[in-house]
Amino acid sequence: MHWYFIANRAQWQNLAEVRTDFRRADAFGLFTVFNIGGNKYRLIAAIKYRWQVIYIRHVLTHAEYNKEKWKSS
Repeated sequence: MHWYFIANRAQWQNLAEVRTDFRRADAFGLFTVFNIGGNKYRLIAAIKYRWQVIYIRHVLTHAEYNKEKWKSS
């Protein structure tokens, strides 16, 4: 809920601005990866800065994320 509360109100224009709210957010190709839930989960999203839209691609446990199957789906 914390991630949603912040992301819902954000007006990010780039990854640097995302990192002002989530300093461990990382870019991977077209996606931004967030560590959420006390670093127990990974939220993988596509952020369309121009339209101020966030598409959530996956929410994975740390173990599921490390298997890297999400990269091909």
